[in-house]
Amino acid sequence: MLASVQPALLVLADGTVLEGEAFGRVGSVIGEVVFNTGMTGYQEVITDPSYAGQIVTFTYPELGNTGVNNDDMEAKKPHARSIVARQISPCPSSWRSTGSLQDWLEHHGVVGIGGLDTRALVRHLRKSGVMNGIVSSEDRTPRELLQELKSFPVMEGSNLVDQVTTKTPYSWNSLCPVIFDRRPRSNVDKPFRVVAIDFGIKKSILERLVAHGCVVTVMPFTSTLDDILALQPEGVFVSNGPGDPSTATAGIELVQGLLGQSHLPLFGICLGHQIIGLALGGHTFKLSYGHHGLNHPCGKLGCLEITSQNHGFALDAESLPNVVTVTQLNLNDHTVAAFSHKNQPVFGVQYHPEASPGPHDADHQFARFTMLMQERR
Repeated sequence: MLASVQPALLVLADGTVLEGEAFGRVGSVIGEVVFNTGMTGYQEVITDPSYAGQIVTFTYPELGNTGVNNDDMEAKKPHARSIVARQISPCPSSWRSTGSLQDWLEHHGVVGIGGLDTRALVRHLRKSGVMNGIVSSEDRTPRELLQELKSFPVMEGSNLVDQVTTKTPYSWNSLCPVIFDRRPRSNVDKPFRVVAIDFGIKKSILERLVAHGCVVTVMPFTSTLDDILALQPEGVFVSNGPGDPSTATAGIELVQGLLGQSHLPLFGICLGHQIIGLALGGHTFKLSYGHHGLNHPCGKLGCLEITSQNHGFALDAESLPNVVTVTQLNLNDHTVAAFSHKNQPVFGVQYHPEASPGPHDADHQFARFTMLMQERR
């Protein structure tokens, strides 16, 4: 493990106690303990605002081999509350690396615990369901930690969007450097004016919108309908984000207003997909252990895509109105993976077509969005 070993504990809400070794900041932190099965992309995961309020367990046995760098940041800082790992590499090796994962986590104040059998922990969470936990590298007993944990709210019913949305509007026109991203880029004579409603948007989503010919204005999810329409958008994007989607009432009401603009294309990813579904009259429910990984198969009618996913809630297919068609299912558990409106240019995907980290199969969803805007010019 690490050169200097300090003990740490992970205590779960069901009383399970796991002993490990501390890394990152010394302290105690509470969150919902989830697991990510990806073999790459730990920095993208840790900085994804959708992980706000969560303690992320990585099943891949070693983290930090390639260090950290500025290009792989999905936000300006980490959003995962804590990291659970089998082993942290103290010696990063990559020409892109600007430092070690351990030092980077300590700099950003992230509490971590290593030296655990993370796959055994994942099996426990798959059997019992994800639950709150507390990671502590302080001199505290398991009983003290469990007592503090009992008073902490669960994820269901928690509104975390306020913690991650932008406070002020801003414009985005940057692209990922071509050396890192060889995917096609669209050359359009007149860029598409897009407003992105920020529930916790990832940088890579903004980069893919720009790559497909959009100029983007990012707005807080508390914006009014008049605020959005004043920008004269040709399309509106509804972003990913953390927490229980049903609690983001201001965002749901805003999207309901946008749905009243029947000519306006709407595209939602992850939480944004759920928000559009809720605005249409559907309902969401909490998954037992969620989908957090890079290889989830989605499809319907013979069409298959391997997708990157990160969500703990899903749309209830039976609750969706007749104007909605479910176009893709998650083939692992048959939850709703994508839908389209039958009469309006509105669609959503539960997975992450920006592929950061993850496969590129679904990048065409961005082209679909721009095509809807082009048809209405």
